[in-house]
Amino acid sequence: MVLPIYLYGHPVLRTNTRMVTPDEPGLAELIANMKETMYATDGIGIAAPQVGESLRLVYIDVDVLKDDMPELAGKNMVLINPEVTVDENVNTVTREEGCLSVPGIHESVPRHERIHLKWTDENWQTHEEDIEGYLARVVQHECDHLEKTIFVDRISPIRKQLIRGKLNNIAKGNVSCDYRTRCFKPSRR
Repeated sequence: MVLPIYLYGHPVLRTNTRMVTPDEPGLAELIANMKETMYATDGIGIAAPQVGESLRLVYIDVDVLKDDMPELAGKNMVLINPEVTVDENVNTVTREEGCLSVPGIHESVPRHERIHLKWTDENWQTHEEDIEGYLARVVQHECDHLEKTIFVDRISPIRKQLIRGKLNNIAKGNVSCDYRTRCFKPSRR
């Protein structure tokens, strides 16, 4: 089932995420729905908070970029309880990023070029790997969602001020998307 994407300004994107356990109710269905949602929205990564679930769960599939970046061929992964470690001595690279939860906005974001990733997959197998290049960027972006961070939090204050109006419109749901969205509508008293 294609789920709605929760937009910038919705509290679920700023809520602490909890660890996923093997007995998590509906986990297989949630993973399947996240995959379907990501493909339906033309994304390359999606985190559980983006579909309204405060869980440490991410799905990434960057295979679509293989023509320009052959090293990404066949790269898709379910990340349960991922742990990203960065070496502060590793160079950062600044590239443009966008996000399903922040439609229509693309900004230059510095990210570490190489990371160490530890995660559990959907079969409860533990993995550990050094990841670099564009895949490292995507992993960092999606795992940021698990830490209540959105890519626009990583841009310069002046750039953020320049896009403040657009962000406010997204938070109010005044945005056009080709996919279903959910914004935060505070109750009126």
